[in-house]
Amino acid sequence: MVRQAAADNLQETDDLDWKEHLPQPPRDGRWNELAKDVAAMANTRGGLLIYGVTDKTTKLVGIDPEAVNFQRYAQWIRNHVQPYLPDLAMFPLSDGTTTVLVVDVPASEMAPHFVYGTSAKDREQQAAVVPYRDKDHTAWMAEHQIERAYRDRFSRTARAEEAVQQHLDFTTKTIATQTSAPSAWFIAVSRPHRALPHNAPQLSRDGAREILQDARSRSYQLQTRPTVPGPLRAMGDRLDNPRPGLRRWMCSTLELSYNREIITELHHDGTVVMATNLSWLRDVEEPPGEDGDIPVYERLVDACSHDLVATVQQLQRSLRLDSTQQMTATITTTGKPRALAPFTDVHGIGRDSTPPFARRPHHIQPVHTLLSPTAGDDEGRSTAEEIRTDLMNQFGL
Repeated sequence: MVRQAAADNLQETDDLDWKEHLPQPPRDGRWNELAKDVAAMANTRGGLLIYGVTDKTTKLVGIDPEAVNFQRYAQWIRNHVQPYLPDLAMFPLSDGTTTVLVVDVPASEMAPHFVYGTSAKDREQQAAVVPYRDKDHTAWMAEHQIERAYRDRFSRTARAEEAVQQHLDFTTKTIATQTSAPSAWFIAVSRPHRALPHNAPQLSRDGAREILQDARSRSYQLQTRPTVPGPLRAMGDRLDNPRPGLRRWMCSTLELSYNREIITELHHDGTVVMATNLSWLRDVEEPPGEDGDIPVYERLVDACSHDLVATVQQLQRSLRLDSTQQMTATITTTGKPRALAPFTDVHGIGRDSTPPFARRPHHIQPVHTLLSPTAGDDEGRSTAEEIRTDLMNQFGL
């Protein structure tokens, strides 16, 4: 595609910038050119910086792949662009004879991004500007444009928080109306920071089934020591037959009296909703009484956290999402608030109990984290463990 675009003399636009030479360090008090170009793309609508093509004649000249220094480029962007850009992707492309460097800059939900620099005369004095792409060149935002960019950011943040809360509230109401026994529930919502394009193809039933089956296998790979089946495995064959919902595919066991109650949803906009009963284990004979503490099994919280991350990662890959996922998880009770008693294997003997030093809160604060679109197993595992740790720390564990 790059070769064809160069041959067709495709001109620069607000989302395409040809660069003949690799990024260079700033000299004579100038702005870091890479940081400026990246911020300008992120502040507009995203785009591509392609190094190895002349900007005027669009001649494909290529770059020396041995001269590419990804660590240095990433450091420049971290040092000079604020707020941080987490979804940036840099990679070489080669046909065997010619190599180009591609910097893929997504439109940022955190715009405006400032570029910071120092002058040659006074290195202690920092200055900041807000670049943006205006057709085929970079311009600087005026004060009223910066103000508008901030208002847009705050509006996006408010809408995102409202959407997450709506999912949490709706799921809680669904659980309350379809369950009767006192229980504690893990409820989590994951949404992409940046919405999918309106023309993006909708997720099919077969696609949803494949994502969930792959996530079920992937979750066990992420867990360092799986001890109980997570929601995806506990759903059994319900996972193989997603049912349609409002712009989503749903799997639920709320109608099954002999199984743990679980809800898993894959939304067409990239949202994942997961909820499961944390008080249900096959080796527990008696449910909590009307006035007793409600058990919360740490093993189930751990399995839920890993299943959630595995599902989000598989959905990201299937829909080719290039946006960071905002993940929110909490533990709540059905009915009136009751004390939550954590059950954990503190002695490592395979028998869960509530430690004497544990707190028994009536409410758990929602916890939040981010998952990048390029996260591998290590980042996925650490994200799941972060969710589990933040929830269980509220019990004093």
